[in-house]
Amino acid sequence: MPFTVQDLEQRVKARAEASAELSYTRKLLDRGVGHCAKKLGEEAIETVMAAVSEDRERLIAEAADLIYHLVVVLHARGIALADVEAVLAERTVQSGLDEKASRKRV
Repeated sequence: MPFTVQDLEQRVKARAEASAELSYTRKLLDRGVGHCAKKLGEEAIETVMAAVSEDRERLIAEAADLIYHLVVVLHARGIALADVEAVLAERTVQSGLDEKASRKRV
């Protein structure tokens, strides 16, 4: 059975309950949402750089890091993947261009 993002979410939840001596996830969470978000940003930049370099294996590895750190940030804010999936599902009822145009400008 393949490993899914939902499996990752469950792993993050479990690791969040472990001690910081045993869990990198717990260490991240103990440093706060700001730190977790900073790590997410770093991974996003590394993912972009890997994409531009056209190094397939590096891009795959960086994408995995990016997804992990996104799930940690979501967990830190009490947001489930199901909440994100619901928004994605809502967006499928219209074209991406129409959906983007309908967003409120801030």
